[in-house]
Amino acid sequence: MNIVTLVEINEDNWYTCCQLQVSAAQAAFLEPNAISILQAKFQLTLRPYAIYYGDEMAGFLMYNTELEELDGYWVYRIMIGERFQGRGIGKAATKLMLAEIAALPDARKIVVGYHPTNEGAHHLYKSLGFVDEGDRFGKEMAVVKYID
Repeated sequence: MNIVTLVEINEDNWYTCCQLQVSAAQAAFLEPNAISILQAKFQLTLRPYAIYYGDEMAGFLMYNTELEELDGYWVYRIMIGERFQGRGIGKAATKLMLAEIAALPDARKIVVGYHPTNEGAHHLYKSLGFVDEGDRFGKEMAVVKYID
């Protein structure tokens, strides 16, 4: 059985992460991983992680360790490579990330923004207890998960 783990992006895994691709239909919903990794080099409060499924890199996620809009910690990216999708890897990785965020100072809510027509993201976040309170930021809707 393969286990999902998070490994910080580093000099040994960044290039592989940049090569991960989603389907053509999903590509319009998120920035390439290379852009996110570069963003983390300049915005030092961001935490970029490779998602591993066993010993294979399957995806990427990134969140901010600083409170932002809506007084929450924001998830910046979650992506699973096309060939790894449909196995529950994204949900398992997101749960690991949510536990890390919940341990941050003053963690009362976690916020993630996504395009309203991104059905995969909608299903994932709803299944993890995120709620839509009507917040919108440009083309994205923001959903919130309250930390117990």
